[in-house]
Amino acid sequence: MMFRKLYWVTEEVDDIGRAHVTGVFTSVPDLIDKGLRVTEASLQANHSLRLTLLKLDSCGAPFGSWTSPTFAGLGERLTEFVDTGEFTFDECRDLVEELRRFSLAESVA
Repeated sequence: MMFRKLYWVTEEVDDIGRAHVTGVFTSVPDLIDKGLRVTEASLQANHSLRLTLLKLDSCGAPFGSWTSPTFAGLGERLTEFVDTGEFTFDECRDLVEELRRFSLAESVA
């Protein structure tokens, strides 16, 4: 098993930009299974979910940050991490598909 050098931070973001961290995940499966959640109160208040990809033990800028409902550009950005072996193609595909489902469910609520 590979030591994970990257991690995902999930945050609920309100309509004026205040964020509340809801989780930190080192794998795409855990992010999908446990991280793609917002509280019922956040749904009613029309808050968004933000995903940020960071390097472990680094003061540098994040690799990217994407916000619901579109998570624009996330799929394209992940291809370089497939090339480096950090994520598999299947993990990235599953994440993009799950984010689509999440966004649809969020918009219906």
